[in-house]
Amino acid sequence: MSYCKFITSLKPDEQNVHREYHDKHYGFPIHDDNELFCRLILEINQAGLSWTTILNKQQGFRKAYHDFDIKKVAAYKEKDFKRLMNDAGIIRNRLKINAAIENAKTVLRLQKEFNSFKNWLDHHHPKTREDWTKLFRQTFRFTGGEIVNEFLMSTGYLPNAHEESCPVYRKIIKAKPAWNRNR
Repeated sequence: MSYCKFITSLKPDEQNVHREYHDKHYGFPIHDDNELFCRLILEINQAGLSWTTILNKQQGFRKAYHDFDIKKVAAYKEKDFKRLMNDAGIIRNRLKINAAIENAKTVLRLQKEFNSFKNWLDHHHPKTREDWTKLFRQTFRFTGGEIVNEFLMSTGYLPNAHEESCPVYRKIIKAKPAWNRNR
């Protein structure tokens, strides 16, 4: 299988880490709110670091954040914050951990209003990258332009996750709802 230039530019050991994500996850629509929340938190944690680091710690994140169960994370207390700050399996950054907890509370509010996090995203789709960034900054914590861009590309809301010559590109087009195929 041929890959996007980003994958082929990586060292062989990094290519192995990225292949499954590239082939099965990156750019594909996500319908489950907990998985959307997971992707948002992973993108937030990537800020200032490599995506390879995040992919290598992905299982640690899942374990530490109760498989990204939004209700559980939103209910975290000080003891949970301290537990996360001491967990070597994740990125131990106060701002990022706090953002995960506060963003879980925000997603719960969005679920009450829109019935799901995905419905909230769909309600606002399509937007330009700049408009998405404004909306995310007004709604969530620790969501700068690059984080928002990567979150939305990785979940199929913004284009260019894959080069058109990449075989995964065609799979993503087929996986998108009809209303979103040309975006």
